[in-house]
Amino acid sequence: MRKLKIILLNLLLPFILFAQEDLLNTLDSIAEPTTNYTAATFKTTRVVTGHSIESMKEGQLEFRISHRFQKMNEGPGQLWGLDQSIIFLSLEYGVTDWLEFGVGRTPTEKTYNGFMKLGLYRQSTGKSSMPVSISYLGEIDINSAPFDDPTLNNFFTSRLTFVHQLLIAKKYSDEFSLQLTPTLIHRNIVLSSLDKNDIYSLGVGARYKFNTRCSFNFEYFYVYRPSYSTGVTYNNPVSVGVDIETGGHVFQIMLTNSLGMISKHYIADNVGDWRKGEIHLGFNISRVFTLFGGK
Repeated sequence: MRKLKIILLNLLLPFILFAQEDLLNTLDSIAEPTTNYTAATFKTTRVVTGHSIESMKEGQLEFRISHRFQKMNEGPGQLWGLDQSIIFLSLEYGVTDWLEFGVGRTPTEKTYNGFMKLGLYRQSTGKSSMPVSISYLGEIDINSAPFDDPTLNNFFTSRLTFVHQLLIAKKYSDEFSLQLTPTLIHRNIVLSSLDKNDIYSLGVGARYKFNTRCSFNFEYFYVYRPSYSTGVTYNNPVSVGVDIETGGHVFQIMLTNSLGMISKHYIADNVGDWRKGEIHLGFNISRVFTLFGGK
C-alpha cells in the first residue's frame, strides 16, 4: 500500500507543480502594477550654488548657511581671501512633498530673496513611467540698498529682479545624476541703455557619488548676454564642490568664480575669472527640522 502511494505521488507531482506555477503566473498577471519613483537625485536642494531638483519634504524646515570668501589671488596679505567673506542665510519649508517656499538675505546689494519651487514631474518606472524629473523655480529678489541718486524719482519696482527656471534632472544610477537648468532673469532696472533687462542662461549640474556619504558636484551656467555696459566684463559661473553627509546635516565645500549666492548675482552679475585666479572658497551647511505633518 505504501509503495502504491509513492508511485501515485510521483505520477501526480509534475501536475501539481505545473498547476502551482500556473496559479502564480495568474496571480502575477492580475496584480495591480505599481509606480516606482526615483529618490535622492541630488543630496540637497543645491547642486553647488544653484538649485537642484530636490525639495524639502512636507513639514520639514531647512536652515541654510552659505558662505563665500574673497578671491584667492589676493595673496597672503588677505590670507588668500579668507580675511573677508559674505554670507547668505535662508529658511526653506516644504508645504507638501512637491511645493516648497524659501526666504533669505545676502549683504550683496542688501538683497532679500524669496522663491517657490514646484514639482511638476518625477522620474519613475513601472505603471507610470517618466524618464526625468522636472520642477519650476520662481524667484524674486529685492535690492534694499540705498538708491545711487536719492534726488531722482525712484520707484520700488526698480528694486525688483525676477527669476524663472526649469530644473530638468535625471538619475542615471545610484552614483551619477545630471541636471539641466534653462533660466530667464528679468531685471526691472539695468545700469545703462546698453544693458538688456532680460538675460537668458542654460545651466548644467552633475553629481557623482563616490561613497555612501560623499559626492563630487559640478556646475556651469552659459549666459547669453547680447550687450552690456562698456567696461564691464562678465564671466560664466563655474563651480566644483564636494558634498559630505554628517548625520543631521549636509556640508558642501566648493571652489567657484562667483561670489554671489542668488541667481541674479552668480549668473547675471558674475565677473570672476578662473584664469586670473579669481576663485572663491565657500561652503554651504544646512540643518533640517521636522515641524509637523511630515511623512
